[in-house]
Amino acid sequence: MQWREKVEQNEQETLSPFAAKSSQSRGRQKQEVQCAIRTDFQRDRDRIIHSKAFRRLKDKTQVFIAPEGDHFRTRLTHTLEVAQISRTIARALKLNEDLTEAVALGHDLGHTPFGHAGEAALNEIIPGGFRHNVQSLRVVDKLEQRTGLNLTWEVRDGILNHTGETLPATLEAQIVKIADRVAYINHDIDDAVRAGVIRPEDLPGECLEVLGRQHSLRINTMVVDLIITSQNQPRIAMSPAVRQATDRLRTFLFDRVYIGSLAKTEESKAIQLVQKLYQYYVEKPGNLPPEYRPFVEAEGAERAVCDYIAGMTDSFAIGQFQHLFVPRPFAGK
Repeated sequence: MQWREKVEQNEQETLSPFAAKSSQSRGRQKQEVQCAIRTDFQRDRDRIIHSKAFRRLKDKTQVFIAPEGDHFRTRLTHTLEVAQISRTIARALKLNEDLTEAVALGHDLGHTPFGHAGEAALNEIIPGGFRHNVQSLRVVDKLEQRTGLNLTWEVRDGILNHTGETLPATLEAQIVKIADRVAYINHDIDDAVRAGVIRPEDLPGECLEVLGRQHSLRINTMVVDLIITSQNQPRIAMSPAVRQATDRLRTFLFDRVYIGSLAKTEESKAIQLVQKLYQYYVEKPGNLPPEYRPFVEAEGAERAVCDYIAGMTDSFAIGQFQHLFVPRPFAGK
């Protein structure tokens, strides 16, 4: 018996009846020979970690654009926090940790430079709009390695439905959907306090009474509540009291941090930058890198340019803008 088959057998014997088993995956878009060592979900996780899109997350904004200081979250550190929280919950519920981790690591691969400002900029200007979860699926299906990563159906479903109204098909992906919110609510509070945008005493007192007054306590309360409420259940959920406090805290962040705060003063510049780059390349698609030109022919310039810009890091986008639109000193002879 191969090592992979032993792992698959162990999943059948030890995981919850509600868990997704790798041996029962709905498969890949293109059939492949299976690995002798890794399950299909482990293989998906590894493909995501080794992708270029994953590496670029280190230089993409989470909330604060171009912050001064080394401790503010990026899209990569957010992703790692989501993966850690998700695995903790999956392990406690005896669900498939490998599937959970793969979805968590891949859920934001399609995010734009400059965070949600970049997403809003593309959504305003691109025919049909732009949603980062749809772009994340496009990254793993088509853009990475030019032909896509050929991930399993379960991982792709989790990536696509990690946000929005549609519930993912597996409990593992449902964990990621909620862990994403648990992570960003708490780390965005931490970053906003560090930046001086809010003070700890500004947080809604009724929420703190339920969730805790410290960063780690709030995360622990949410995670433990998720585990207790979801145990032996066919759906991942918080208890009503914790969910209400969590939602209230999220509303507070929208009111005090995400919209109209000092943290967002540079967003209008980022939006203009992204849209200016988009307009330039749509008018001159021949200036796109060679790997994007087949998409121009197959799907049109707008789609190819969207792919190119959405994949940029913050610093690369700024560099491209400076190269194309900012005058350079004249050296002469």
